[in-house]
Amino acid sequence: MPIVEGFEFIKEEDLPELNSKGKLYRHIQTGAELLSIENDDENKVFGITFRTPPFDSTGSPHIIEHSVLGGSRKYPVKEPFVQLVKGSLNTYLNAFTYPDKTCYPVASQNLQDFYNLVDVYLDAVFYPLLSLNTFKQEGWHYELDSINGPLTFKGVVFNEMKGAYSSPESVLEESVQHELFPDSAYRHNSGGDPVCIPDLTYDGFKQFHATYYHPSNARLYFYGDDDPLKRLQILNGYLSEFKAIQVQSGISLQAPFDKPHCVTLPYEVSEEDNKQKNLVAINWLLTEVSDPELRIGLNVLNHILIGTPASPLRVALIESGLGEDLVGPGLIDELRQLVYSTGLKGVANENTDKVEPLILATLVKLATQGIDPETIAASMNTIEFALRENNTGNFPRGLAVMLRSLGTWLYDGDPFVDLHIDGPINAIKQRLAAGEHYFENLIAETLLTNPHRVVVILEPDPALGRRRAEEEQSRLNQARAKMSLADLKKNVEETLSLKRLQETPDSPEALATIPFLSLSDLDRKIRLIPKDSHKFEKTEILYHDLFTNGIIYFDLGLNLHNLPQEWLPYIPLFGRAITEMGTEDETYVKLLQRIGKDSGGIHDQTFVSQVFQLESSEGWLFIRGKSLASKTHLLMAIFSDILVRGNLDDQERFKQMALEEKASVESSLVNAGHRFVNSRLRSSLNEAGAVNEQMSGISYLYFLRELVNQIDQDWPKVSQCLKGIRSRLVNRKNIIVNVTVDRANWEKYKDHVENFIKYLPGEAIHSEVWLFDYINSSEGLTIPSQVNFVGKAGNIFESGYQLNGSILAIMQYLNTTWIWDKVRVQGGAYGGFALFDQFSGVLSYLSYRDPNLFETLLAYDMTPSFLRQGNLDQSELVKSIIGAVGDLDAYQLPDAKGFTSLVRHLLGVTDEWRQNFRDELLGTKEPDFKKFADAIDGVSDKGHVVVIGSADVINKANIEKPGWLVTQKVL
Repeated sequence: MPIVEGFEFIKEEDLPELNSKGKLYRHIQTGAELLSIENDDENKVFGITFRTPPFDSTGSPHIIEHSVLGGSRKYPVKEPFVQLVKGSLNTYLNAFTYPDKTCYPVASQNLQDFYNLVDVYLDAVFYPLLSLNTFKQEGWHYELDSINGPLTFKGVVFNEMKGAYSSPESVLEESVQHELFPDSAYRHNSGGDPVCIPDLTYDGFKQFHATYYHPSNARLYFYGDDDPLKRLQILNGYLSEFKAIQVQSGISLQAPFDKPHCVTLPYEVSEEDNKQKNLVAINWLLTEVSDPELRIGLNVLNHILIGTPASPLRVALIESGLGEDLVGPGLIDELRQLVYSTGLKGVANENTDKVEPLILATLVKLATQGIDPETIAASMNTIEFALRENNTGNFPRGLAVMLRSLGTWLYDGDPFVDLHIDGPINAIKQRLAAGEHYFENLIAETLLTNPHRVVVILEPDPALGRRRAEEEQSRLNQARAKMSLADLKKNVEETLSLKRLQETPDSPEALATIPFLSLSDLDRKIRLIPKDSHKFEKTEILYHDLFTNGIIYFDLGLNLHNLPQEWLPYIPLFGRAITEMGTEDETYVKLLQRIGKDSGGIHDQTFVSQVFQLESSEGWLFIRGKSLASKTHLLMAIFSDILVRGNLDDQERFKQMALEEKASVESSLVNAGHRFVNSRLRSSLNEAGAVNEQMSGISYLYFLRELVNQIDQDWPKVSQCLKGIRSRLVNRKNIIVNVTVDRANWEKYKDHVENFIKYLPGEAIHSEVWLFDYINSSEGLTIPSQVNFVGKAGNIFESGYQLNGSILAIMQYLNTTWIWDKVRVQGGAYGGFALFDQFSGVLSYLSYRDPNLFETLLAYDMTPSFLRQGNLDQSELVKSIIGAVGDLDAYQLPDAKGFTSLVRHLLGVTDEWRQNFRDELLGTKEPDFKKFADAIDGVSDKGHVVVIGSADVINKANIEKPGWLVTQKVL
């Protein structure tokens, strides 16, 4: 075999579905494998993955993932990762821990920036410093500020996982894996159990890296339009310093069970809460899957069973009334053996034992009586369309390809197997055409006759949070009791030493080692998106001539300003009802089958924003669809039917949707509390914020809880509201149409779009005036959680701030220095950041999974002082500008470009304004930071505070500052 730059060539494959060529290499000296994907995608991706099965649940893989990015041989700064975030044009920069692997991917459209990222990441994983202080900061340590002060646990991963263990869905996921794999490494939590994390020693931490982070245990990956030979040269420069070793990282197969079993576990709820119900999931361990046909077949089967509201297993579960919404992701294909998991949340005790029999009976019926051929056709088209479109949103396509390849490659299989689509899909189609009951047989073989099944039941336990807190305190008390006076003094000194280190900036010499671009490397011109605009039947049509590989992306905007404000909370459910309640001629099942068969999908999306320098807002409900351009007529026919002839009279179906929506919002509170904090803060400051809170925030949750009862008690009124919304919104004088497709297809099929517009009603409709009562008090919203989400916000336009492009560099600087250091590094929160809305002038400070409250708010309030202190280093200024430009020029796929152009059009953002804003950004100077500090003084002095967290923390805060937080229990 030919040898190139230390690599032996193994094989090459054309990947026509990806418009790529793939080559597989093995490094001769170490045995490391490289998958090199060559194509013309400018969004280049590199990744290195290690197989990292955990020894226990102390979180070693997770803590190592955080820590290797905390300084290395060539780059001896405290956090190279943050330095790169500051001043890189990256389109992706992260790392993540799976149950059996740890991945380090980067992506960039700029070649030099890409090479910089690759070099820093390679040095990080192979030569990390892994200092004791990094272990303490990212993993755990005893925090003791004075000899007589309280002893606490502190650490970023420790607090992150405390947050995860407050989420019932996260607890369920972990429990399912533990129960299905009792004899495998998968029985451990690679992320870390907060109870176990303090058992991890510094020596054990370092040993984990020494065991697994060797080239002989690495899978290397490149993707994009960079030089394929340069890839080999870069890698060999690192790998040639190592010799091959045997790494015992294999994942053993779990032996099958002889019979199913059941386990019941607690989850945390508020102590005064007696309304929460059970989560019940039925879970199967499947076989190891190396056959691409079977893998795709199981993904299609998953879509058939639960992928849409019309899927037969989902319908059976939801319509049973046993629970409020599905729980469990369905097919889990990121482990060596696949898992199938589904069930219900919101199940009453008396119904818990009914969920498993219902699921099994439904599967038996489908396997023996057959699956509706229309359902099979819809799911086949949906999965095939998604695989061919390969639309990964803002997630790099190359990274999605890497993760697909690891499905076999990580377990010593062929990385190309799952990158081919045509063969497996055509094989399944041939089976179906021959009359084979392919999916019915899959149900029987993988689920019904499979005894490796576990039922996991989570029951609410109001005392669990208190017990956890008491057990943690008891452990701390025991640790303290074993400490001598000298030990206590040592802990105080180590605590202060860590804080001093965290507060001490890196030396200029160390910072100089990090490779950065210069301002001359940046494109001074904005990126343009083609846009044509014209009127048809008084409807504005925007068209974007972009290559979409034969797909038409169609966005229909309905103007919310024609609705009275009391109807606004209905909008998210109305958007769902459009596609999920059927039409005059079709049940919702038949309609969803049709959508799946004739299109690439249709979904709703709300958009509400202030307009710059105006008191008014833009508010729209978008119905967004896509299909092959040749099927435009079918897509428009679906839009016509759902908008004009949709069924809004199905009380039971609408109630099911309301229950699902309520359950979804409630579960999001624990996992994404910062979003709700931000929404609540902004709701007190402007019209757009108030509307968004009504449609997606805490107010929306309160509305949903009332709505569920109202549907039962006064359905005619609810139905009347839905029909009133439709009559006000669906009108060709009240819409905007946005189309993204190449010009040839647009000219060929635009008549179908225009015919659709002519079909819509055209009566005159007047706009409504919205008047909101803005919340003026700070709030404490309690949920059952061991950590908090802390926010503060204010409008800096009201303080006299004049919008300037420098704001982007300033925010980049704040988020990668002061906020990061104070809230995450020193405070131990998993995340902390500031957000600025350039249209409304609202500045928000937010934290995520935060053990603190007052300390975090103090950091927010000291932000102006930080900006005023000393002279801003020129290199820091340049890095902030570069990082901000990277955000401005974020990589977008064609549909995202078209929608972005639409939003700019609605908000009056012209290309001339964008160019001026970019020029201001590129011209950012140190005085801009001082001016901004003056503008945000008002947020420190008068800003509103919203905290979502535990009742204990919020009540304690009100004891220290009586009446400060208006307290409400949310969960």
